[in-house]
Amino acid sequence: MLNENIKAIRKSKGLSQAELAVRLNVVRQTVSKWEQGLSVPDSDLLLSLSEALETPVSTLLGETVAETKADDLKAIAEKLETINLQLARRKATGRKALHWLFLFLCAAVVAVFVVLVLSKSPYLGWDYHDPETAVAGAVFHAFEWLFVRSAPIIFAGAVLGAFLTRRKL
Repeated sequence: MLNENIKAIRKSKGLSQAELAVRLNVVRQTVSKWEQGLSVPDSDLLLSLSEALETPVSTLLGETVAETKADDLKAIAEKLETINLQLARRKATGRKALHWLFLFLCAAVVAVFVVLVLSKSPYLGWDYHDPETAVAGAVFHAFEWLFVRSAPIIFAGAVLGAFLTRRKL
């Protein structure tokens, strides 16, 4: 909600992200992150943003209150903290899903490798004079050839990804 309000109000004022960033003395990427919902401004920047956009803080936060009082700064900080917690939870959930994807990829590579080793390349004994067997043998051979060459790289990347996305204690 905050990110959509910042973007809509900025555009309605005819400002670019870079122009707004200059007014707030931040980099353009910071404004971009606010508008994408990847981060939120702290309470001081929220007040500066309110002044730069000539809009009450309550409007930026999505409320219909006409005025913001000085005592409402604590309430604003609490709302920003809630938004930050929601962003942190979303990031943690995505990281956890990515971690499990990497672990699954490791297991899949190992499983396919085991199947190929146990099958002892059956395409070598196939009758290539029979069109159906020849096509199946060629497809299986192409798969095995590509897999054996790419599996170590995929496996190493998946192990590295699983290591980098693990939950820190």
